[in-house]
Amino acid sequence: MNREEILERSRAENRNKDIYELEILKQASAKATIAMIALVGAFTMVQMLLGGGIHWGLWALSFTPEMVTFWMKYMRLRKKHELVMAIIYTIMVSAMSGYHVYQLLASSGML
Repeated sequence: MNREEILERSRAENRNKDIYELEILKQASAKATIAMIALVGAFTMVQMLLGGGIHWGLWALSFTPEMVTFWMKYMRLRKKHELVMAIIYTIMVSAMSGYHVYQLLASSGML
């Protein structure tokens, strides 16, 4: 494969994509997830100080983007690390969601 063929393939793969913009969006997404987790942590601290316990639903929501990201990376890249992380995040989100629903049912008197 010569240089021109490689360049043509690269152009075809990156058609209508700005690599710089994609990198900025990736970094922004990572920082947004960190900010969300920090805010959920702050909300949890206030709620605990006021005697309200932990809002597991917020924690489940805050880890959902990471769970989805790892599943997408695994589906595209087929790397073992991505699969392991996707499973760990799925277990965490499922457990937090389940406990949140349990707390809601218990407080409503349905259990």
